[in-house]
Amino acid sequence: MVSVVSIRLSKFQFQNVASKVLLRCGGAAISQFTVRTFCDKPMIDHSSSAAPSTVIKRICFWVCDSYYSQQKKPSHYDSTPSLLNLPIDSDFLTTEQAITVVASLADEAGSMVALSFFYWAIGFPKFRHFMRFYIVSATCLIRNGNFERTHEVLRCMLWNFSEVGMLKEAVDMVLELHSQGLVLSAHTLNCTLSVVNEMGCVEMAEKVFDEMCQRRVIPDSYSFKSMVVAYCRLGRVSDADRWLTAMLRRGFLVDNATCSLIINMFCENGSVNRALWIFNKMVEMGLEPNVINYSCLINGSSSRGTIKQAFELLEEMVRKGLKPNVYTHTALIDGLCKKGWIEKAFRLFLKLVRSENYKPNVHTYTAMIAGYCKEGKLQRAEMLLVKMKEQGLAPNLNTYTTLIDGHSKIGNFDRAYKLMYAIGEDGLIPNICTYNAVMDGLCKKGRVEEAYRLLNRSFEDGLCADKITYTILISESCKRDDVKQALALVSKMIKNGIAPDMHTYTTLISSLSRQRKMEECERMFRDAANTGLIPTTQTYTSMICGYCRDCKVDMAMKVFDKMRDNRCAPDSFTYGALISGLCKESMLDEAKALFEEMMDKGISPREVTRTTIAYEFCKKDESFTAMALLDRLDKKLWVRTVSTLVRKLCSEQKFDIAAQFFDKFLDANQTLDRVTLAAFTTACYDSNHYALVSDMSMRIRKERVSFHYRLLGL
Repeated sequence: MVSVVSIRLSKFQFQNVASKVLLRCGGAAISQFTVRTFCDKPMIDHSSSAAPSTVIKRICFWVCDSYYSQQKKPSHYDSTPSLLNLPIDSDFLTTEQAITVVASLADEAGSMVALSFFYWAIGFPKFRHFMRFYIVSATCLIRNGNFERTHEVLRCMLWNFSEVGMLKEAVDMVLELHSQGLVLSAHTLNCTLSVVNEMGCVEMAEKVFDEMCQRRVIPDSYSFKSMVVAYCRLGRVSDADRWLTAMLRRGFLVDNATCSLIINMFCENGSVNRALWIFNKMVEMGLEPNVINYSCLINGSSSRGTIKQAFELLEEMVRKGLKPNVYTHTALIDGLCKKGWIEKAFRLFLKLVRSENYKPNVHTYTAMIAGYCKEGKLQRAEMLLVKMKEQGLAPNLNTYTTLIDGHSKIGNFDRAYKLMYAIGEDGLIPNICTYNAVMDGLCKKGRVEEAYRLLNRSFEDGLCADKITYTILISESCKRDDVKQALALVSKMIKNGIAPDMHTYTTLISSLSRQRKMEECERMFRDAANTGLIPTTQTYTSMICGYCRDCKVDMAMKVFDKMRDNRCAPDSFTYGALISGLCKESMLDEAKALFEEMMDKGISPREVTRTTIAYEFCKKDESFTAMALLDRLDKKLWVRTVSTLVRKLCSEQKFDIAAQFFDKFLDANQTLDRVTLAAFTTACYDSNHYALVSDMSMRIRKERVSFHYRLLGL
């Protein structure tokens, strides 16, 4: 290695005292006169006669001259080394020469000068992806005791090698430098994690974290924060929660910005209660929440439909002296509209309109327009669009798409097409979501061919069909039981690089099960599982319905058991389908057990389920069992079910059992509806059961008289 200190300017043009000044980074000055005289030389002599040491010496002088020239320029404080301006053609500088230069500069001119050459060199591909250049640079800085700058080199190495798919090799080299004197610290860990997590390689980051901890590195709050943020960005809630729990357990807190990111991610994935717990825990540990933190929580609660909780958070926010802004109010308005409480939303909207501090923005108007469209109040939605423009607010594409969707849902396609034209007049371009809104409406109104023509028009505009587009068309094909067309659309979808989601598979399985093609249903179910998708309650229910239609209740029960094993909660449709299938096979004890299980879980059975199981027991002359099952229902459901059951029993000429329920109805002091009373009376007359009608009529009159006396307080 050539030492810069051995170079004397007397070799060149001038003999003076300045020629003895050494090139050093700290303290000692360089004679500008002598260095500039040397710098006037235009290029390195690349001839074979030029000694390698001469080339290295000249480059070292050029680096020092450029560096100190930059230092003399007035600038704000910046810890980044100055950018060099070297008269060197990088193509004629070999990697070995670059290594020698950086080592020489680090030894004699100091870390900052060496680092400035390092940054200059990695600006060229031949040096940027040359691992040994980084190793030598880092080793020299370690030898100088400059660990701060060493980590700069390591960060550059990690970033640059990640570009060429060699991130793992770069990470391994960081750990290997421990044997070269690098003191592994939380700084080293954070430097590595920042790059690895930014690249989305969280599994590698976990290994680095564990490896560093095994080498007695103590992670700090930034180490945990890096892991939490990485998993949040990937939407992996459970992993983010795991790291966040570990972080809080060690007493580390996040900043407000990270807190907002965590809350948003948890809320978007439906874990609002967990987000609220984390927020309260961090506040308890000393976090000073701001308006944005509360707004994120309010938005999450509103989106989930827990409006009461959202307003409680608003009150808590105000108590702490924080003023809600337009985004806070917009979240509440959006939540109220999604809940169907349009008038309450509009009152809050008017409060914002009259406010001196905040005025509704585009998103606020769009939320209100969406609420009115959902309720079918398109005139009010249109009025808001006009008002919005009068206030100087330009509707965005989402505003127009929301309004187009509202008109399409009620079949007002003329207005929908006019709004699409208005989008272009406002300088906006319809996206595939805009086209999807109209196509969905067309399909639901049976105008499928027009929907396909509109799709072709979107292609002409340079748009590509997305997952929602295919889902709309696949759903429509399945509704028409055109499974062949639906499968063709799925194939095209996959060919265009769009992976079907579980909703797509469920739609296909539902259609196939209606046609009793259970073998194809099973194949679809397996395909979905093989691609890593998790079957939903609707998926399992579709399979159960199909097996019950095919009179294969044993297979339906196996699917039901598998559903519970996979912790997928059955709903009223699932239980209803299975109970109906068991009743058809006269397996009433099993049906009764499922009905009771459903009631124990607090799941309200649908009317068809209630009536079916009660009627099947009545057919077996087990009316008391039927009554016992129905007695578990709440009053309103009981009345509706008994009324329906009485009419059905009368239609089947089962007057005696119908009379028992009729009698129980009167015992409960319930008022019979005219339809049920007429059905019972007519059926009794048709079968010559006049005495039964007479007895019931007398009973009804007595009940009415008794009711009037109670009403008068007698």
